Amino acid sequence: MARIVMKFGGTSMAGTERIRNVASRVKREVDAGNEVAVVVSAMSGETDRLVGYCREASPLADPAEYDVVVAAGEQITSGLLAITLQSLGVKARSWLGWQLPIRTSSAHSVARIEDIETAAILASMAAGEVAVVPGFQGLTAGERVTTLGRGGSDTSAVAMAAALKADRCDIYTDVDGVYTTDPRIVPRARKLHRITYEEMLELASVGAKVLQTRSVELAMKEKVVVQVLSSFSDAPGTLVVDEDDEMEQELIAGIVADKGEAKVTLVGVPDKPGVVAGIFGPLADANINVDMIVQNIAKGEGKTDVTFTVPRAQLPASMDVLEKARDAIGFASLLADDDVAKISVVGVGMKSHAGVAATMFRALASRGINIQAITTSEIKVSVLIPMDYVELAVRVLHTAYGLDGPIAGDVAEDAESDA
Repeated sequence: MARIVMKFGGTSMAGTERIRNVASRVKREVDAGNEVAVVVSAMSGETDRLVGYCREASPLADPAEYDVVVAAGEQITSGLLAITLQSLGVKARSWLGWQLPIRTSSAHSVARIEDIETAAILASMAAGEVAVVPGFQGLTAGERVTTLGRGGSDTSAVAMAAALKADRCDIYTDVDGVYTTDPRIVPRARKLHRITYEEMLELASVGAKVLQTRSVELAMKEKVVVQVLSSFSDAPGTLVVDEDDEMEQELIAGIVADKGEAKVTLVGVPDKPGVVAGIFGPLADANINVDMIVQNIAKGEGKTDVTFTVPRAQLPASMDVLEKARDAIGFASLLADDDVAKISVVGVGMKSHAGVAATMFRALASRGINIQAITTSEIKVSVLIPMDYVELAVRVLHTAYGLDGPIAGDVAEDAESDA
């Protein structure tokens, strides 16, 4: 008998028929004698709908009240799945985030899980009951509802698996594994049967939608065995594992396009110590994630320009924070551009191979694609390019790195999300 955490995303839970399909998969594990906990997302599109209501009410809504609204979607699906399981003769009950509770930090809309109390849920599972838990939500020490950020149900599932000391955490999506790139853009994209935590973490951090970044960080830290599987077929998935000597180390594991970035430029920033801290300190205090950063060489009059990227959803808040800090920073003007995208190549093979970045730059230049910013890590190179060139860039790079395989027979309609 194994203890398993099964996570189903928004597309998997989109309507009663798909919830019945999920219930059948859960029943299969129960019938095999396993103890099962299920983590669910809201129905596809539901979180976007709730976010829309918040934005209509106020463009800068109180984050604590925003969380109360957007956490509602997972409450609905957890109850519906428990009802459906019961109709199949499976003992089941739903556990909301506050009932366990799942304790988080107080950073509303981007909270981090700090602790999960498991005594009650373990007793329930030991008695043969399936525990259905809404992902994405938790509770602060002050008893306020929090959410974990978009895609947070993945993190909920991995955290639950770690807390329950589960044998594995199965992440069910509408794709049957992790591919070298989006097969909707490149039909010759290949499915990876295994990928390292490190590669998956980089892919997630630069925009791959299969797993949320923090879920991979947590899986790597807690050594949680993670499988990415399809909700709609029994095809083998992708195993996320530690790097080992038996794995064939390809130069590049994958190429990711992230259209969720926005570029911010501060023009005429005084070139003196402390100014950069004055820019990014207030953004950090507002829980705004900054990615690429470019500072130009100072001009003769002691002024410079600073450019960086933020998530597009956080662009209005970023502009608001910076405008309020204008006098303290001393910049002349503030520019925003959301017509950009980030393209990244990732692979542990970069550690031992030179020329990866040069290949990327040559391939893009051959198609006249201009690079606006660059950032690198030990196993990643990312560039910022105009939005119009995204698909061309991905196809060119996929071929340049020798990743093309046979044309896939079936391409999933949508990347999994908690939207």
